[in-house]
Amino acid sequence: MMEMELAIHIHIEQLPEGLYLATSDELPGLVAQGRTVAEALEIARDVARKLIEARRDRQTQLSLPAASAQSDYTIVVAA
Repeated sequence: MMEMELAIHIHIEQLPEGLYLATSDELPGLVAQGRTVAEALEIARDVARKLIEARRDRQTQLSLPAASAQSDYTIVVAA
């Protein structure tokens, strides 16, 4: 089976204790926490991969868009 890339929107919020929480409305069950935004996103990617694999094993269809050659990103820059 050919592996494809999926585009999943991730929401990051900073928790009161300083950690970052990553969730996705597009992929229910995706919850990841990290010390930095980058770490939360990295963990979220791993969680998403496992959730998608589990759905594939159960033959459950995902309605996520395929990642294209161009993507929009939001970055936060301290100035």
